[in-house]
This record gives sequence, C-alpha cells and structure tokens, in this order.
Amino acid sequence: MATPPPTGPLVTRDTLRTQLGELGVRPGETLLVHSSLSALGWVNGGAVTVVLGLLDALGPEGTLVVPTQTGDISDPALWRGPPVPPEWWAAIRATMPAYDPRITPARGVGVVPETVRTWPGAKRSAHPQTSFAAVGPRAAELTEGHASDCRLGERSPLAKLEATGARVLLLGAGYASCTGFHLAEYRIPSPRVAVGRPGPNGWETVTEVSISSDRFDELGYDFERDRPVVRGKVGAAEARLFPVADAVAYAERWLAVHRPREEEFPHPPV
Repeated sequence: MATPPPTGPLVTRDTLRTQLGELGVRPGETLLVHSSLSALGWVNGGAVTVVLGLLDALGPEGTLVVPTQTGDISDPALWRGPPVPPEWWAAIRATMPAYDPRITPARGVGVVPETVRTWPGAKRSAHPQTSFAAVGPRAAELTEGHASDCRLGERSPLAKLEATGARVLLLGAGYASCTGFHLAEYRIPSPRVAVGRPGPNGWETVTEVSISSDRFDELGYDFERDRPVVRGKVGAAEARLFPVADAVAYAERWLAVHRPREEEFPHPPV
C-alpha cells in the first residue's frame, strides 16, 4: 500500500517567524509556550524548526519557556496509562532513578519542550515532577529556586512568569494544557496530598497542594469570552496569546466558584 502524502500546509522556519510576528509575539518578551507539533502541519525540520522559529520571533533579548514535566517520576500505585502489577510497586520505588535536570527527559508534554530542554544554553528548574526549561537572557532567573515541595505555586517559575509580565502562547494546544491556571489553585482553598517520588536518599514523600486540570477547557472558554485573547493561525494550528497574569487572576475567581475543592483527597500509598 502506498504511503499517503503528508498533510499540509508546509511550514518552515520563515513561516513560523512571520506568522508568530503577525499573531503579536514581540521581540524581547518572555513567552511560556504550550505546543503540539502535529497540529502545525508538515513542519520541515520538525521540533528543531519550531524552536528556531520561536527564538527568531522573540529575538536575542527574548526568552522562551516551556514545561518539561516528568510525570513518570511518581508513585507506581497511581499509574494508569498503563498500570503496573501491585507486586512490582516496591521494586519500582526502590530502583527508580531520581530526577536529574541535566538528563531526565520530559514526558507527556510533546517533542518541542524536550527539544528546548536539550537546546544549547538551556536552563531547567529543579522540581523533580513539574520542571520548566528556558532559553534566553532570563532563563536562569526564571528557572532558579523552584522549591521541591511547590509544583506549580508561588515558589515555581509560574509565579516569576506572572510577576515579570510574561505571556502564554498556546500553539496548537488547548486550555487543558495551560499550566498558568494551576498557580490559581495555590491561591484558593485546595486539598493537600502526599506525593511520592525518588529522592537523593531514596523514596520520599512530600505534602503538596493537589493540582488538577479538570474543567480547564471550560475555564479557558469562559476566560476567552471575558478577557482579551489574541487568536490566529500558525501553520495549520490554532494559536492563542495572552498574559500569564490575566489567566491566573481569572482562574482564581472561576475555580473558587465553579470547581471548589476544599474537601481532603485521600493520600496515595507510600
């Protein structure tokens, strides 16, 4: 059977630089990007071209930030995609490699963040499960000091991105991917949970704010209805551009009303 021709449009580095500029990405700004490579069309050069196009649009004074989360560094008792047999759990906990920002690959956030993570000069934050990577003049400032017991809260890069006027670019990704909404969960009543993971001295458990992207799509729909969100196309992808601070402030109000979560969640096995 013949291989079908690729689905377009053809997207190049120049395409990305031009269309990101037309969308409103400004040279010199700081941009938190959530992306889907497949949504863009046929990208000549794949994820490397996407990163080059983003850096072109931001210019030498701009900073590119991406989530480089590592959800597989977690308690195997909670794994669902796929689950592992309970009789394996103890051995997995005892032998799972601890997080190393230099070599631990990102997981579940797409190929573009993994490409940024390995980019020359990239900096990466220290949280073992919800790190961010950045390239540009502000990369070190934004990624340093990510507390090990604060996944996406006040002592994470998200709070720094909010404070420095950064914007979010959803590039073929939906609002369910918008990490900025999670910062709002730290500012309203939220349950706390025990989070297990490998540490430098063996398996460890920390108490954290429970985070959930449940109903983030609905939250995003209302946010876009009520607040200024720049919309356009980059390649074949729907793109949205808005300030981190706007998203966090709106989510604080929306989540408190539409998704209250004050009840205590059960702790996972440790």
